[in-house]
Amino acid sequence: MPFTSEQFLDVFAAYNFALASTQWVFWLLTVAAIALIARPSAWSGRVISLILGAMWLWTGIVYHLYFFSAINPAAILFGIVFVAQGVVFLFLSGKSRFSIRFTPQNLFGVLLLIYGLVIYPILSEYFGYAYPRRPTFGTPCPNTIFTFGLLMFLDRRPPFYLYAIPLLWALLGASAAYLFGIYEDLGLLAAGVLGSLLLMLKNRT
Repeated sequence: MPFTSEQFLDVFAAYNFALASTQWVFWLLTVAAIALIARPSAWSGRVISLILGAMWLWTGIVYHLYFFSAINPAAILFGIVFVAQGVVFLFLSGKSRFSIRFTPQNLFGVLLLIYGLVIYPILSEYFGYAYPRRPTFGTPCPNTIFTFGLLMFLDRRPPFYLYAIPLLWALLGASAAYLFGIYEDLGLLAAGVLGSLLLMLKNRT
């Protein structure tokens, strides 16, 4: 690693100090996306996809390219990849439909959303990563967990390219659980691996 755990946490601190007000925006967007799944309409799929696209673009440009690149040159590549994923969500915004059907995918989606919104920050505090020196919404790992949580509510099995980048980040980003003791990111690994498997199996007969 080209950086230490202290430098890694300092990036989160700098990000959270500079952009504290955006946390409320991300919380409102997540609540809006969940509400649109609970009460779907003709345009809810488009809005949810736009929210996902905006979050991935934000994380790629603001977190990776602006903040994380200060300590890790690879963040430039990460930023480009995240932007590409955001574009994918925006491009498919008119083709995605989300709803609740009480399937194994839906159940896992509920668990992921609860984990990302409630359990993840609690575990961060428990493991000694007090705010602002911890990941928050708008940073890659919580963003990826939330993404897999929403994808579990897609009506149809999505193409692999829709979640290939989130899966790769889940595998890469979970390394922080081992290297830096951010054990709440083990949930990221579960989200990526189990979530991808459930998406592959969705609607198979």
